Amino acid sequence: MRVLVTGASSLIGVGVARTLALRGDQVVCFQRRPVDELSGIATVEQHLGDVRDATAVAAAAAGCDAIIHLAARVGVVGSADDFTSVNVGGTRNAVTAARKHHIARFVQVSSPSVAHGGEALIGVGAEQPTLGRERAWYAESKALAEIEALAATSDDLGVVALRPHLVWGPGDTQLVGRIVDRAEQGRLALVGGGRALVDTTYIDNAVDALIAAVDRIEPSATCSGRAYVIANGEPRPIRDLVAGICAASNVPFEPRDVPLRAARTLGSVLERVWHRLPARLRDGDDEPPLTRFVAEQLGTAHWFDPRPAATDLGWTPKVSIDDGLARLTDWFAAHEPRREHGHEH
Repeated sequence: MRVLVTGASSLIGVGVARTLALRGDQVVCFQRRPVDELSGIATVEQHLGDVRDATAVAAAAAGCDAIIHLAARVGVVGSADDFTSVNVGGTRNAVTAARKHHIARFVQVSSPSVAHGGEALIGVGAEQPTLGRERAWYAESKALAEIEALAATSDDLGVVALRPHLVWGPGDTQLVGRIVDRAEQGRLALVGGGRALVDTTYIDNAVDALIAAVDRIEPSATCSGRAYVIANGEPRPIRDLVAGICAASNVPFEPRDVPLRAARTLGSVLERVWHRLPARLRDGDDEPPLTRFVAEQLGTAHWFDPRPAATDLGWTPKVSIDDGLARLTDWFAAHEPRREHGHEH
């Protein structure tokens, strides 16, 4: 196939593009900046542009057989319009490009946060998106984007939405990077003591799931028009995962316990005042260390039923959490061999 991958500069995007190319597919990557990891691969083209530019997206999609739409604005900083223009508008542009070029396969990369309203999610499937959350612009915009993408399903266009949950692995600057940085600085905190059972997804499993989806999706497929949560299927206390990441990176695991109620309150305050604080109080961070939404994500259980993805997509995770932590340990040893007990020497 010839596959358009939007947002290919992300950890998942690089993995998807590389894996598709290695198996013989032609890959068109669309993102705002060049990706060094993909340069030099003969079967990968890089098109630079903004997903909000409908003309640029349509040009990149020309001649493609499938689209994997990863491009998104992430994080918590920004206005509702910032998130909506990228996440909803960008999805609309990608769907329009698929229709224009008669592309029959469309994989929308969504998030389990679209159905997380602050309460525990225990052994559930891909619940209906939740709308109307105050200030949770990322989750709100991703929910609207998923709804719009799945609504485009037709006799000519097969659409499936995948919600990878808490993806981590070597090179991850989000979950892994932030845990390591805060542990090094003595600022590591766990909401509710990290006792909530949470499922996560090792990066290779997330990549495999997206490729399984693009192979399986077509207008007549069972999965067309449906959403699926992607995770390892190994719920464990988030404290255990954070401890494993600290051990892999050889930084101290000395977290403070923040009760969920206090974390919610603190998160609400921080997200309102963060950018009004002097830079010296923000420690150079663009985003607050905690928001109400993040507090609820870290302090409540959320794990999912893996059977729908296995049945309809033919996908099951190949790398366990423990094997993933072993790979992460090897990666840190190779990339930061001088790290010792949380300090650089």
